[in-house]
Amino acid sequence: MIIAFLALVYLVATLLTPYSQLARAIAWMDSDVGDYRRFPLRVVNNALPVFHFQKPPAAAVERYAPLFATVPPIGDANEGLAWPDFLERTDTTSFLVIKDDMLLYEWYGNGYERNSTVTSFSTAKSFVSALIGFAIADGFIGSVEDPITDYLPELLDKDSRFAQITIRHLLTMSSGIQYEEHGLPWSDDATTYYAPDLRAVTLSCEIAEPSGQTFLYNNFHPLLLGLILERATGQPVSAYLEEKIWRPLGMEAAGSWSLDSVASGFEKMESGINGRAIDFAKFARLFLYQGNWNGHQLLPASWVEESTRRDMTTDPADDYQYLWWVGPASEETYHFSARGKHGQHLFIFPEQQVIIVRFGKSDPYYPRWVELYTTLTHQLEAAEGDK
Repeated sequence: MIIAFLALVYLVATLLTPYSQLARAIAWMDSDVGDYRRFPLRVVNNALPVFHFQKPPAAAVERYAPLFATVPPIGDANEGLAWPDFLERTDTTSFLVIKDDMLLYEWYGNGYERNSTVTSFSTAKSFVSALIGFAIADGFIGSVEDPITDYLPELLDKDSRFAQITIRHLLTMSSGIQYEEHGLPWSDDATTYYAPDLRAVTLSCEIAEPSGQTFLYNNFHPLLLGLILERATGQPVSAYLEEKIWRPLGMEAAGSWSLDSVASGFEKMESGINGRAIDFAKFARLFLYQGNWNGHQLLPASWVEESTRRDMTTDPADDYQYLWWVGPASEETYHFSARGKHGQHLFIFPEQQVIIVRFGKSDPYYPRWVELYTTLTHQLEAAEGDK
């Protein structure tokens, strides 16, 4: 009897997923890399010419190939383990290593291929940051010091303290807005992921403390930035992504941005960009070259520097800037990265001209990825010095 009742509840929840946060939490449970198939989406078109990373010449293959025979040992792990075996075991679906624009290593597995769609989860946040930079450069937004109430004046009717929150506070996750991360089905984490009307949810947020004091990873921040972008540019955020990033960077396939619902049609700003792993690498390349794309300055270099620098003078976190994770000063090798749930990674090592892209179904290797990427990057640098 109980089994039959639970089955009925699940069936009803499945039927109601287009309309109900609770139904989505019951039917879909925790977020999954296949969620891009569940949510409605808005297509983000690509354009010719397609950009291709270089194939390494024979000399480079000879120089770097030995590094991809076995995985660098990290502590007591990985000893003598071949890269494909390691990537299979760590539930990885896509793994790319790029240096000096050469695609040195490209691997797909666990049911994925080169043309498979991967979903970004929180790596999308770094795209949102870039779009804010584009909107400032285009004159749609004044600066990061603008109060968010310049664009969302209705927040003043709730609480006058919203006027003290700036765009910079949203970008640095230091707004003071209340956020409860854990728990289904009613935590803020679940609400900002599953609610079918994210605009209403976002505008219902509350203030817990003064802005600029505390770093708190909070999905209301990219959602608020999405509302600001939507109003400032006068178009869906996915259309602005297409115009400023997807078409100019020569993505090899159309992408998409998952929406909260058909009725609302608002992009899932915190997580919902979908595309091919190789195309995500092109976004990383834009930031590796300080916003310059093949001689054209698409995004101001000053924005890239400001977004990814090691700096605590304008925010309380030493490892986070404008929706990018930044290697703190305690880590000798400077890097910055876009990171998402289940180990979706875009890592950039600027001094070594290295990009590492990893997407996966889960993340059993956490938290050792940073050490592995850094070790591999040093090996690549050493191999280059031997030429």
